[in-house]
Amino acid sequence: MGGGAGGRALTRLTSPAADDARDALLVVPVGATEQHGPHLPLSTDTDLAVALAERLACVNARVVIAPAVAYGSSGEHQAFAGTLSIGSDATELLLVELGRSATETWERVLYVSTHGGNAVPVARAVDRLRAEGRDVRRWSPRWSGDAHAGLSETSLMLTLDAERVARDRIADAVGAREPIGELMAALRRDGVAAVSPNGVLGDATGASAEHGAALMNAAVDDLVDSVRSWTA
Repeated sequence: MGGGAGGRALTRLTSPAADDARDALLVVPVGATEQHGPHLPLSTDTDLAVALAERLACVNARVVIAPAVAYGSSGEHQAFAGTLSIGSDATELLLVELGRSATETWERVLYVSTHGGNAVPVARAVDRLRAEGRDVRRWSPRWSGDAHAGLSETSLMLTLDAERVARDRIADAVGAREPIGELMAALRRDGVAAVSPNGVLGDATGASAEHGAALMNAAVDDLVDSVRSWTA
């Protein structure tokens, strides 16, 4: 992770350099390691979180990017090989302890979260940290389109790193296409495999890098605006 043209990657800083950057915003990408159909890498959510942080850093020099949190609450995907889930409670605790540690150096910390299964533990962690008087916030993109490994995420990955998309498998990446609200009860009870044997919630066959760029640009604009209104 390069940290973008503007911001800095925490992993590249010395402790004195981090001390000099105490007035920066620490951005923590929060992703997951979980199946994304037959065609997308297990790191998709984490890749998206890092990309958003880096694009924010390109336009905001007062950003330091922390190493990504690459594990989260992904139990609904556990039937698929390669998924590594630490569960909701552990995700919440990890982010609480991380936030407590981070705010010893930085006044402001932002969790950029891109995995829907992390929404509840991230929100709970931020609520706990803010109740302790820490200026920690969360932000998530509102991708339009299908829910998981379909048109939206495939297009985004084609924009970010097309070589990591198994293009020859996109034709097979058609899964459950009902609205996510209609699937939610079954997903929570039985997991993704119960409603989509290939792990896709949507249809990736029309994906394109151009569509992905439009989705990413809209999300970055929203992220930049949110940070600007907070830190102004």
